[in-house]
Amino acid sequence: MSVEPVTGKSGSASISVELSSRRTGMSFQRTRMSADRTLMSVIRTALSLISFGFTIYQVFQKLRDAGTLSHAAAPRNFGVTLVLLGIVMLVVGIIYHVQFMIGLRRERDDMRDAGLIHAQSGYPVSFTLITAVILLVVGLVAIASMVFGIGPFTDATAG
Repeated sequence: MSVEPVTGKSGSASISVELSSRRTGMSFQRTRMSADRTLMSVIRTALSLISFGFTIYQVFQKLRDAGTLSHAAAPRNFGVTLVLLGIVMLVVGIIYHVQFMIGLRRERDDMRDAGLIHAQSGYPVSFTLITAVILLVVGLVAIASMVFGIGPFTDATAG
């Protein structure tokens, strides 16, 4: 069964259905981009927490190593807590984003199967999600460096 393409010369009912279908398809794209923006907000906040926590930790570690401070455990623990909070926030944001996108893709497929939208464009993996996962790995490496003294963020000359 061949479907005639809708043009300006088609009947008004066909044009109306086609335009409605296209608007619905575009709304899926807008919703997908909105979900990416939400994940970008999570990334921005998590990055701030991780970098600020790591900086606090490093400053007080250097002050203690230089002998300026004798007790720097509380500020260092605060830095570790900020990094952990950033990591947890990132994990929750990634899980929420993935669940939302799976549901959105499922809804889009159901509407395509029902013939309500065309769904001809692809639904690529989100670069924002890839960035979030990379930041999560960096955060985990940073916390391993802070807590266990291993990884690329340790000071090899200290000791």
